[in-house]
Amino acid sequence: MSTSRPEASGRSGGCTPDEVLHARTGNDVSPEDVVLAAGRDVTPQNLEWAKRKIEKEGPAALDKLLP
Repeated sequence: MSTSRPEASGRSGGCTPDEVLHARTGNDVSPEDVVLAAGRDVTPQNLEWAKRKIEKEGPAALDKLLP
């Protein structure tokens, strides 16, 4: 991902600056989004977990994981 602030890329630890955070628009939620929001690795097992979570909770599945 390219940013306008070179120092923001490649950071280890610390908080992510607000200007590089992105918000979801619309109701499209992918299993990858849910897995990453949960802090998990993208694996076949975690993707299946995320698919079930989306089927059960809809787009709110992602919203519940984000602060």
